[in-house]
Amino acid sequence: MIGRKNGRVSPLLLVLLALGIFFVTYNLLIMIISNRTGGGDSLDTSFSRSDPITQMPEDFKTTGNGKLLFHVALTATDAPYSKWQCRIMYYWYKKVKEMPESEMGGFTRVLHSGNPDNLMDEIPTFVVDPLPEGLDRGYIVLNRPWAFVQWLEKATIEEEYILMAEPDHVFVNPLPNLARGGYPAAFPFFYIKPAEHANVIRKFYPEDMGPVTNVDPIGNSPVIIKKSTLEKIAPTWMNVSLSMKDDPETDKAFGWVLEMYAYAVASALHGVQHTLRKDFMLQPPWDLEVGKKFIIHYTYGCDYSLKGELTYGKIGEWRFDKRSYLRGPPPRNLSLPPPGVPESVVTLVTRVNEATANIPGWDNVNQDKER
Repeated sequence: MIGRKNGRVSPLLLVLLALGIFFVTYNLLIMIISNRTGGGDSLDTSFSRSDPITQMPEDFKTTGNGKLLFHVALTATDAPYSKWQCRIMYYWYKKVKEMPESEMGGFTRVLHSGNPDNLMDEIPTFVVDPLPEGLDRGYIVLNRPWAFVQWLEKATIEEEYILMAEPDHVFVNPLPNLARGGYPAAFPFFYIKPAEHANVIRKFYPEDMGPVTNVDPIGNSPVIIKKSTLEKIAPTWMNVSLSMKDDPETDKAFGWVLEMYAYAVASALHGVQHTLRKDFMLQPPWDLEVGKKFIIHYTYGCDYSLKGELTYGKIGEWRFDKRSYLRGPPPRNLSLPPPGVPESVVTLVTRVNEATANIPGWDNVNQDKER
């Protein structure tokens, strides 16, 4: 019989108690690790590939070299403004793709003009139809979800994951697959604030679906997501976008980021929440350093005095703004920023210059070839 002997605890009982405590502690640690990898209810948004505790989810399928590849897809038009950005983006995709830490797979420019253009031989392209005339009401971005719906239905995509990117993205560091288990990875935008627009959001995300905080502060790009998940979200994203545009209050509230809100709402309607990665992207001139971030998004104009002082909202003595080149590409060998301008802006212009110097026929980007 195990118990006290002569008023003392049996040594065998002490051994069994010690073993019991060990197994309880071990199981608790396994539960914590499981939750951190996306198996639990909580999201770990600070995941690091060098974290010695976090483990790779078991359902991850990797290639023979241990990488989980994702397909890079960006929607585009055949306008000169879109073309030159796509050429620079594709140039840096090819360079970064070959770096050791990259998990980039194939690449597709999803061209929603309905017709081939003169970049078909330069950039892997899949042509889809635009929305019926007038349906976008002059808001051309509404073609993006419709383009993804068509591409996902008709194209053969080998990779299990997809990165939704944009023409004005420049890769600056090798990009790994940031998605974890069932959670896509997305960049949080400071101006996407679902909670501040709860009354509008509720028109499309009813209360019985859950709190407004289920709607992530994101757009569709950049996002790394399972192809199967995107196939479910994309039709809803398209329908929500059109419904939002048809509602005057929503159209006024969301303006040029309406389609971004539509993606966030569509994801929430399908119960999909994203891991938010601030290191996914940087946006000059507000983000000053590149560091270990992966993508430069040059959507904002960069205006500076010759003393290196930011003059945002006022045309600077030195400037780089993509909108300066609506009708044609920027020239080769742009002047570098003056001393004192942040690293992020210097890196952007340096990378633009390298791309334009090495892309054949750069100045002929707008001259369509007969096909």
